[in-house]
Amino acid sequence: QVQLVESGGGLVQAGGSLRLSCAASARTFSTYAMGWFRQAPGKEREFVSTIRSGGDTYYADSVKGRFTISRDNAKNTVYLQMNSLRPEDTAVYYCAADLPPYRNYASRSSYDYWGQGTQVTVSS
Repeated sequence: QVQLVESGGGLVQAGGSLRLSCAASARTFSTYAMGWFRQAPGKEREFVSTIRSGGDTYYADSVKGRFTISRDNAKNTVYLQMNSLRPEDTAVYYCAADLPPYRNYASRSSYDYWGQGTQVTVSS
């Protein structure tokens, strides 16, 4: 069983920045693909970004150029640096782990473990 704990959410003005963290309780963390998803009220959970064990990264078009995903395998942690935030980025952000062999990085069903989520609110 893998436990994922997100932190770093909060309230920020449009144009501001936040950095989310997700700490994993797994000795084999370095082998996982780690993803970030978000869910706004009344909407489905959507893909934001993923980083695979080799460092390959993927982003949704809506966040490309503004968000950066990274990982620190020594700390079993994945990060999401969010810059130039917009009100439409307001959502609960979830991290998720996809154990190898990797599947479709943008699909929720590809991920085996999920965190509890952290709220990000961007005011206009």
